[in-house]
Amino acid sequence: MTSFQSKVKSGLLSGIQKGWGGFVWIMKILVPISFFTMLLTYSGWMSRIDFLLEPVMGFIGLPSIAALPLIAGILTGIYGGVAAMIMLPLSMDHKILIAVFLLISHNIIQESIVQGKSGFNPLKAAIFRLITSVAAVAILARFIGSEATVTVTEGVSLSNAAPFMLTLKIWCMETLRLSVKIFVIIMTLMMVLGLMKSFDAIHHIVRPLTPVLKIMGLNRRVGILWLTANIFGISYGAAVIVEEAKEGNLTDEELTKLHLSIGINHAMIEDPALFLPLGISPIWLWIPRIVTAIAAVHLFSLWRWITRQSGANDTQQLSPIFTRRRAGRRTIRFDDTA
Repeated sequence: MTSFQSKVKSGLLSGIQKGWGGFVWIMKILVPISFFTMLLTYSGWMSRIDFLLEPVMGFIGLPSIAALPLIAGILTGIYGGVAAMIMLPLSMDHKILIAVFLLISHNIIQESIVQGKSGFNPLKAAIFRLITSVAAVAILARFIGSEATVTVTEGVSLSNAAPFMLTLKIWCMETLRLSVKIFVIIMTLMMVLGLMKSFDAIHHIVRPLTPVLKIMGLNRRVGILWLTANIFGISYGAAVIVEEAKEGNLTDEELTKLHLSIGINHAMIEDPALFLPLGISPIWLWIPRIVTAIAAVHLFSLWRWITRQSGANDTQQLSPIFTRRRAGRRTIRFDDTA
């Protein structure tokens, strides 16, 4: 067997192994959360807290029932959010807004801890991502004209329209259909990524990405870290990010910009692909998050520039005063000596 064939075999086997492991892990999250969501939807329990959720969710153009996938995604990851979405009566606009929110803010606890280990305050990372999600979705909701028109009573009409066994059958069919799609997507992605790792293709991609990094507002020195997070995600690429950060070759500002960027935009292949089975256009799954990451980093750079300019001006204003004081002290010492 040639070296090329060996690398192909190694990459594919690694991808299949990781893909299957990832699929099983996803199912452990997707099935129970999806089932729990179906029960809540059927029972009408959500109507009891509708008055609490509606004002908050309405601000970002979502109905109160959208709180379920948001909370599930924030705590467990995108898989949990997708699992909660499949049994809710959401319009395509609502699905788009939920997807954009969760693509930025998902698995917050774990990923914030990972960012904390590589030099960024975990609490700041979590708060920044949540605020950014709310701002991005609120702006996007006005842009696409989404309104929180779906009420909880519409969402819980299953209990009146169909017996529980029929609802359970519908849930089983929807979950099975989604699981097959996720299996195909995950296995394909993991095999491709396995081949890329086997041939060490990631390092060769960084150099041509210099113009892209410039647009993102990042230094070329963080290129491999940015690429790792954008391909494998924050959690999967944690080892590379943490080890590179330990080397100390990056300034605090470069590291902060990197974390702001990858906190918003990471796992650009796998995460958006999980929403494709829901019929969401790829444009909404990739473009808003990229634009938000670019805006966040450049706004941070602008803020740092303004801060430095303000500090420089204050120093220039205080410098003559300190000079006169030092001159005065010299004169006094001279007179005393005399």
